[in-house]
Amino acid sequence: MIKEDYLIKIYKMKSCFLLLLIIFSTEIFSQDNNMKTIISTSKAPQPVGPYNQAVLKDGSLFISGQIAIELDTKMLYSGDIENETEIVMKNIENILNEAGFTFEDVVKSSIFTTDMGKFAEINKVYGSFFNNLTAPARETIEVSGLPLGANVEISVIAIK
Repeated sequence: MIKEDYLIKIYKMKSCFLLLLIIFSTEIFSQDNNMKTIISTSKAPQPVGPYNQAVLKDGSLFISGQIAIELDTKMLYSGDIENETEIVMKNIENILNEAGFTFEDVVKSSIFTTDMGKFAEINKVYGSFFNNLTAPARETIEVSGLPLGANVEISVIAIK
């Protein structure tokens, strides 16, 4: 074998190796992009079951339903619906902030209440966290019960 043929074979082998390295690296990179990130903060109630406070995937943040657990006592707030809703919204705000989001990034929310007769009070507090011109899509559902006897639970989806 002459020296030039040997060099061509080495060049081809290096090219194949480089091509395989690029393909493999691209696959690893694309797998990382498809992974979800668990968001957790000590400034909101910790999950008590097989769920997380929030999950971030592809620029979308999915925040689990929040109830009015007070951080200092770790107990459900028992009082008027306005303060209960305020605690819920503050818990959501803390999770949003942990993930680098704000209420301006929220595109969808779901409100669950055990008494639709309290909707006006819930809506007043809820609405104070949003700009009316950019408020998210939303539904409000009356349910027969919520965890720990809460009167209101709210979940949101935010996108950057």
